[in-house]
Amino acid sequence: MKRIVALTLLIAGLFSCKNSSPETREKPMIVATTSILADAISEIVGDLADVQPLMPAGVDPHLYKASVRDLDLLTNANLVVYHGLFLEGKMTEIFEKLAYSQNLINMSEELPENKLLRSGPEAHSVDPHIWFDVQLWEMALESTVEKLIEWKPEWENQVRSNWNNYRKKLQELNNYAQEITGKLVSSGQALVTAHDAFAYFGEAYHIEVRGLQGLSTLSEPGLRDLGTLVQFIIDRNIKAVFAEQTISPRALNALVQACEKRNHPIQLAGPLFTDSLDAPNTEAGTYIGMVRSNLNTIYQALQP
Repeated sequence: MKRIVALTLLIAGLFSCKNSSPETREKPMIVATTSILADAISEIVGDLADVQPLMPAGVDPHLYKASVRDLDLLTNANLVVYHGLFLEGKMTEIFEKLAYSQNLINMSEELPENKLLRSGPEAHSVDPHIWFDVQLWEMALESTVEKLIEWKPEWENQVRSNWNNYRKKLQELNNYAQEITGKLVSSGQALVTAHDAFAYFGEAYHIEVRGLQGLSTLSEPGLRDLGTLVQFIIDRNIKAVFAEQTISPRALNALVQACEKRNHPIQLAGPLFTDSLDAPNTEAGTYIGMVRSNLNTIYQALQP
């Protein structure tokens, strides 16, 4: 009941904020929900718009709750681009209400169903971490480009030029990911992380992936999960497990200790960047930099 009341007040606040006139801008303001998505939109629109992430770098979107500042930002934006696939779980209902009065783009809604991974039949069981398959991320961005052009037809030439340049970089990144993971697969290594964020990565690059938690960081690992994963690590002679930048390493520390008790010492490596970029102007402060940083971290810890 408390959740329903809180959500009602939040949505009411959203529409009351909409009544205030946004400041006159030299450029349109686009708000993208995550730092990963904001980076991509910035590459596509270039200097045509100001792009702002709703969630700062280092924030876990699974746990994010909208604040009054967020409502102001969303309602005063000229366009809101969100990830979809229930990544912004606690904000899904807000986007549904916002659609009546705001320009919105759901960047993932046109992905083919057979490209999506699920942990169950429910709508919210779809895995939202599509950016770990670089080609799938490119596909989602390509449909986003078309929607941006529908919104601003006068941008078409520059947006397509920016997109063609960025797409070449994404294709180079995909080739690099195939090269790195190919070396690890041939040596029998697997990727063990805090939660199941890397399923698309495993599917795209043919490397086995195991997570201690489920798709959402809200899930909690149990003792049975821990024991099963310890046995897997020993059987496959895995050299390292990986922390993630938005998740406490406490459960992974327990995994490392459990392996040590079975006379199989392993390294706790990372952190890997999963649901957020690193701070701006750092190695992992862009999407391409984040993926390269993750690949290098994984390879250095697991290399044959």
